[in-house]
Amino acid sequence: MVYEAAFKRAWEDLEKIADSPSYNVKLMGDTYEVKVKDKQVFSNSCNIPAKEYLAILILHYLIGSLEIRYAPCGEWVSFKDIEGGEIYYPAYKEGVIDHLLKKYGRHPEGLLSVLERFEGNKIDTSDAAIEIVTFPDVRVRLIVWKADEEFAPEATILFDKNLPKLYTMEDITVFSHYIVNNI
Repeated sequence: MVYEAAFKRAWEDLEKIADSPSYNVKLMGDTYEVKVKDKQVFSNSCNIPAKEYLAILILHYLIGSLEIRYAPCGEWVSFKDIEGGEIYYPAYKEGVIDHLLKKYGRHPEGLLSVLERFEGNKIDTSDAAIEIVTFPDVRVRLIVWKADEEFAPEATILFDKNLPKLYTMEDITVFSHYIVNNI
């Protein structure tokens, strides 16, 4: 269990504040049932346990929703703008942004097809930009610019400025990987 300490802590934190024996949490087109007493997170569409990293993201989201009543502020920031993000950006770029560019850098308009599977909308900026609903009150913007004679393709992911109240930088990195791998 790679995430054993984080998993254990998340369950302990949730048990302290839970006001229900179970919760249903929507994430990018799937619903997960969180059974507090049994310490289980199941995908309702597959009826299988969620992978550890995903279960931790779901638990942290649920804790933030119950404990701090997370609410977005509507101001968008990049990973670099998050406290400490600039230091870790080279690794984030390599693991997340470069992967997004591999998928959509040559044909940014393909990013728009994501809206057929996930709730969201097109944004009128860059060559292709979308805003998708990940968790019910967590939106993420994915933006891609295609290459031209002078510049290579570029991409960025924007988050609501309040997201660090819900997630640590490590969570945001894992969350970003999950999003890019599933769009």
